[in-house]
Amino acid sequence: MFARSTTIQAQPSAVDAGIAHMRDTVLPALQKIPGCIGMSLMVDRATGRSIATSAWESEDAMLDSRERVGPLRDRALATFGGSAQIEQWEIAGLHRAHHAGEGACVRATWVKTDPSRIDTAVDIYKLSTLPAMEELDGFCSASLMINRRAGRAVSCTSYDSAEAMRASREQSASLRVDAARQTGVEALDVREFELALAHLRVPELA
Repeated sequence: MFARSTTIQAQPSAVDAGIAHMRDTVLPALQKIPGCIGMSLMVDRATGRSIATSAWESEDAMLDSRERVGPLRDRALATFGGSAQIEQWEIAGLHRAHHAGEGACVRATWVKTDPSRIDTAVDIYKLSTLPAMEELDGFCSASLMINRRAGRAVSCTSYDSAEAMRASREQSASLRVDAARQTGVEALDVREFELALAHLRVPELA
C-alpha cells in the first residue's frame, strides 16, 4: 500500500470551503481512479495548514494516477488559497480500533533516521509503540508511512475528540522518547489537527 500526501498552507478563512471542495468534488473523483483506496484530510483551522492524503493499492497505481490527480490538486489549491508540498510514502503499518467519528482529531509526528535503520524502526513501532498507543483513552487508529530512501517517516494517531488528544500529550511524548532511544530516530515535527475527512479503506497492516 502507498500514499500521496499534499500539505497545503491555506488561508485560514478558506479552510471550510476547502473541506467542502475535497468532500464533494475531489473525493468522488479520486474514487473513480483505478487503484485508489480512499482519502483523508486533516486541518488546523488556526494556521490553515491542511494535509490531504490519498491511499493506493500499489506504487504503480499511485504513479499512474499523476496526470488525473494533477488538475484535481490545482483546483483544490485554488479553493484553499494556498501552496502545496507533495510527498509519496509507503504505508508500513496501520491499526484501527474503530472508525473515527465526528469530532475526531489527529496527532502527526514526523521523524527521520538513517535509511539503513528504517525497517528496525518499523518493527519497534509495530511491536512496542503501537500497542502502547492503543491503551490511551480515546484511541481510534494509528498509521505509519515511510520513505525508505530518505529515512523519513510520519506517524498519525487519531482520537475520538480534541479532549482525548490533549489528554494523551504527556504519554505520547514519553512514547516518542522511548522510540527514539530504541531506534535512533529524531523527531522533526509534531502537530495536531482536526480530522475533517476520514475515507481511507486501507486494510489492517499492524
